[in-house]
Amino acid sequence: MSQNPLPKQPEVNLGTLGHVENGKSTLVQALAGIWTARHSEEMRRGITIRVGYADAAFYKCTKCGTYGTKATCSSCGSPAEFLRAVSFVDCPGHHSLMVTMLSGAALMDGALLVLSATEKCPQPQDREHLAAAEIVGINKIVIVQNKIDVVSRERVLESYNEIQAFVKGTIAEKAPIIPISAQRSINIDALIEAIEKTIPTPKREANKPSLMSIVRSFDVNRPGTLGEEIVGGVIGGTILQGVFKVGDEIEISPGIRMERGGKSYYEPLHTKIISLHAGGKNVDETASGGLIGVGTLLDPSLTKADSLVGNLVGKPKNLPPVRESLSLDIRLFERAIGTEELTKVERIKPNEALVLNANTAVTSGIVDMIKGNRIDLSLKRPICVEANTRLSISRRIGDSWRLIGFGMVRS
Repeated sequence: MSQNPLPKQPEVNLGTLGHVENGKSTLVQALAGIWTARHSEEMRRGITIRVGYADAAFYKCTKCGTYGTKATCSSCGSPAEFLRAVSFVDCPGHHSLMVTMLSGAALMDGALLVLSATEKCPQPQDREHLAAAEIVGINKIVIVQNKIDVVSRERVLESYNEIQAFVKGTIAEKAPIIPISAQRSINIDALIEAIEKTIPTPKREANKPSLMSIVRSFDVNRPGTLGEEIVGGVIGGTILQGVFKVGDEIEISPGIRMERGGKSYYEPLHTKIISLHAGGKNVDETASGGLIGVGTLLDPSLTKADSLVGNLVGKPKNLPPVRESLSLDIRLFERAIGTEELTKVERIKPNEALVLNANTAVTSGIVDMIKGNRIDLSLKRPICVEANTRLSISRRIGDSWRLIGFGMVRS
């Protein structure tokens, strides 16, 4: 899912976390050469609204040891050794888009917590994003102290101390803090070095049943395309386990909403993989690691405008169960850490509406029953999820859905 071919398929997903003004998309552009905001509304407002993506290759100079993104060293001009390819998952930082951010966090193997030297740290979304990373199990983090070029030396040091105080006692307490200017590409070599030393490629489970989480879906046909030239719908995401090959028969679940006899239900989709795109090129086979594009025989009207986001993909009859209701063992925060005033989190109430994130799936549910730390919910949209999966829980506070805790799916 990259503009330019890479030496190898990306093998790790690196996320960007932090407040909307901290420069996450600018940082990804400095590393990958791609502006991840492609949607017209994103371009108009200058913020990330959907989960963005970009691929990059990391190199190390064979002579002076400088890290970079090119096969030729930017410092001495010597040849550079290819280290690995990575995919960036650029998540929205605006408070109103927290639910979308949680979907992107589910794809991350490690994260860059991007903080701005121009803002007092932490901002509400800095706290919320770091908590979200902990919920989904991200513990490999590099802290990026951005915008050091537009403040005084004294403010840079003050900001550094604020960051240290913020992350004390969290999963990011021992994370390296790298001062940079993403706008001017200052210290990017030191950042790549920190990423390489801090965020390893996870061990992959290639022998398990194939499973992919959908984070984007598209109709790639331009308006006016002739009928005989129309190509099938495209889905994009990351492979959680196993291997997919061109020619594989696949199932997409829970699928699409259908109506029959005045009642609605969800119908799984069955199709065939006709192409795979990874690292900026077409491949015959792809495994876990990085973001990929999958060409299918689906009617493109089914995939347009991200309509299949949140579905899981696998071999037929090998997917987790579809659940229209959930029983969760929950743990709530003391405070809604994404709010400016750190609103106290009250107990969940019967008939309350909550939003749940599981992998890239987002659904809402109504609380049917509460018993101690257990709640039962009826879901508005079914999700495909195994028992013992951890889900994030959000509640409506003010004009936004705010993260208030998490729950484990009971069997």
